[in-house]
Amino acid sequence: MGSANQTVDTNPTMSLTESHSGPSVAAMPHTPPVVGARKSLGTSASRFDGDQTGPPALVRTRRIAISDRSFGILLAAPAFALFVVIAVYPLVASIGMSVFDQTLLREGRSFVGLSNYAEVLSETFWGRLRTTVVFSLFATVAPLVIAVGAALLLNSRLRGRTILRGALMVPWILPSVVTSFLWAWIFNTNYGLLNQLLLRLGLTDGATSWLGDDLGAMAAVVVAKTWQSFPWMMAVTLAALQTVPAEHLEAAVVDGANRWQRFWHVTLPHISVAVGLVSLLEFIYNFGNFDTIFVMTGGGPGEATSTLALSVFDMAFQTFDLGGAAALGSLWLVVLGLISGAYLFLNHRAEQR
Repeated sequence: MGSANQTVDTNPTMSLTESHSGPSVAAMPHTPPVVGARKSLGTSASRFDGDQTGPPALVRTRRIAISDRSFGILLAAPAFALFVVIAVYPLVASIGMSVFDQTLLREGRSFVGLSNYAEVLSETFWGRLRTTVVFSLFATVAPLVIAVGAALLLNSRLRGRTILRGALMVPWILPSVVTSFLWAWIFNTNYGLLNQLLLRLGLTDGATSWLGDDLGAMAAVVVAKTWQSFPWMMAVTLAALQTVPAEHLEAAVVDGANRWQRFWHVTLPHISVAVGLVSLLEFIYNFGNFDTIFVMTGGGPGEATSTLALSVFDMAFQTFDLGGAAALGSLWLVVLGLISGAYLFLNHRAEQR
């Protein structure tokens, strides 16, 4: 026992693992560094020189990330090319065409500068713009009110609300041309469903020419567009309503707020962003609407429902004035851009507050 302890005491640098696997690192003699050892490593050491710093795993990860970005660009390239072909190129070509006297009745074209713009502004633009704004405003506000009301109803504990949600989406699923023909038949003077219903109820003595009157024609196209548009606005509003915290509504009930106060002070602030977005999108859609008015009234009676979209079509394919149509379309684009930009600016300021 004494000799064993003496052996351990005379080798204080020996680790416990020495007796099993040889001397440890601490027991190995000190070796001076070899001059030029870094150079002897060759390419293994050179990979850490220059701009590539860090362990090889990080360098390898960086290369994979660059490869993923390139792959993403490759995937987006076809969509971007399609966007350029169907949107950017026609827009640039139309703006370029607006400064030329170009028609389908003769070959060639001549440069006229801003003459097309001056002619359009002095003759047709302001009246068509007023009609377009009136139609767009009414065809946006009316479906928005119906959509919010329907969304509030479907968000309550209503029996059969799942079936009702699907049924209310039918007007939006139907093609707009089909919807337009349907409402044109309803408002028809001779065999329209509306006149027959009013006659049977005794609310009128004779047939009313809804589409032959200035006010009636505008009301008819607004009703048709409202019926077609409110379902998608309702779906977005309903999705926003389902994100309103239940705790806030319960706290309002505890404070004694009635339904209108809960909606105005709790629900509406939470869904205001979604409501504003769908209103802007619907206004843009209505500002460029063509098929509903073209099918139902053709812009009539007279020019009561002649919007910018119909005016561009008539100028290009009825009078064959491509230069004037391009100028009118360019002004149309500027007005729509100003309206959209103003809304986005005001919305951004409201969010910052």
